[in-house]
Amino acid sequence: MMSNTRPSNTGRAPGAASQDAAPGPRGMAVRYALALLAGILFAGFCVLGTWQVKRLFWKLDLIERVEQRVHAPATDAPGPAAWASITPQTDEYRHVRLSGTYLPLFNTLVQATTALGSGYWLITPLRLADGSTVLINRGFVPKRASIGAGTPAGIVEVDGLLRISETGGGFLRENSPATQHWYSRDVAAIAASHMLSNVAPYFVDAKEKSETASDAPVGGLTVISFHNNHLVYALTWFALALMVAGITWWIVREDKRRRARKADNAHRQESDHAGQD
Repeated sequence: MMSNTRPSNTGRAPGAASQDAAPGPRGMAVRYALALLAGILFAGFCVLGTWQVKRLFWKLDLIERVEQRVHAPATDAPGPAAWASITPQTDEYRHVRLSGTYLPLFNTLVQATTALGSGYWLITPLRLADGSTVLINRGFVPKRASIGAGTPAGIVEVDGLLRISETGGGFLRENSPATQHWYSRDVAAIAASHMLSNVAPYFVDAKEKSETASDAPVGGLTVISFHNNHLVYALTWFALALMVAGITWWIVREDKRRRARKADNAHRQESDHAGQD
């Protein structure tokens, strides 16, 4: 009569079940690579978030400084000796005053879109007593024919905001000095097109009601606006860092649970085999 044979545990060393549950060299290498990638992503997102926080405080400080400049009492516009040191960070939107004689022969129209609609900025050079020249944005005019708007004669006083030259033209449009089509207030290019010398590297936006004639350009339309999305960007980067940390934690937890179940099943099988023997 044949006897029933049962699977034998022979050759199964103690602790073999736990070894089966442990990942092999390849599995460990994959885990280390994924852990390294997760660490790099987490650190990178945190660095980007921190950088945006710093940018946020820098932008808030810039806005505060600009507000102070705009509402401060007017000071003399920088002369030739100070031109080389003018920067957007220290001088943009300074409230300045200057006096001189307009040169209407060199009027320039620059395409503009304002609260009053589409039209042009009327730019006129102002010759100062020291022989230097500053381009003045006298204000908005609705059509090209308005370039003939009456220009104040004699010595005039100008009160306005110092602006930094706008190089490069407008959106998808380049300035054309040859045809006098302008899309940005590029001081150097405008001065060169009229062969003006000793011109300041900035222009001045005349303030509201700088000219009182009925056909005068409308001044005071300077828009002071700063894009400040740094807080949104910072929260986005930190959220991505938290997502990476959360996904990594979930993967590690599920991997431990899977290995524990595998080890438990192996241990139960080993116990069953031992009981049958």
